[in-house]
Amino acid sequence: MEYRTLSPGEFSDLASRILYEDNHLLVVNKRVGEITQGDKTGDECLAETYKAFIAFRDHKPGKVFLGVPHRLDRPVSGVCVLAKTSKALERLAAMFRDGEMHKTYWALCCAKPEPETGLLEDYLVRNEQQNKSYVARHAGNGAKLARLRYRYMDATDRYFRVEVELLTGRHHQIRCQLSSRGWPIKGDLKYGAPRSNPDGGICLHAHAIRFVHPVKKEELCIEAPVPASWKGIPT
Repeated sequence: MEYRTLSPGEFSDLASRILYEDNHLLVVNKRVGEITQGDKTGDECLAETYKAFIAFRDHKPGKVFLGVPHRLDRPVSGVCVLAKTSKALERLAAMFRDGEMHKTYWALCCAKPEPETGLLEDYLVRNEQQNKSYVARHAGNGAKLARLRYRYMDATDRYFRVEVELLTGRHHQIRCQLSSRGWPIKGDLKYGAPRSNPDGGICLHAHAIRFVHPVKKEELCIEAPVPASWKGIPT
């Protein structure tokens, strides 16, 4: 199977975004606007891009395997885990499903959280037509429990950095829960931000992921630096 040719600049950029790699895993720093899996837009997804990268780098004449055990929303950046073997894919998917992948996000919010730390618990219902989630008054009718812990970290001149530990994996969970308290994420027009970001993304970043390697059984903690557009925020 032949993959598309990468320019030297694209190859170098993709190489620089690899956070961890071995025979079983490839962990990369996803950029705003990239999709992790193919969708109705027909745009090339991150997995296909890195298949082309591996084929070129390793001189692979045949098909490259890269499985996607989880997704990050298109406007979100940060740590994205891909599986290089079917065994790793199956085990990682189970770990994500069973809550064994500990994910920490950073968000730049338009208002300071009060109180500065806390646990948020809501029932969220997803509107498929709008591709948006809402806080429901009661359980039932498709509403699912969403839980996260948050901690105010620091601020720029206009925005407030909040660390979020995701305890469940609901559709648009962080965006919806923070916005429902009056703390929308910078650039997130869908959930109440007053203006968009120049890159069309939102300031929500999958900063770190901690888990036990599905094959080697050693603990990994992998972090991704924030995008350059996060001015005034330490990487």
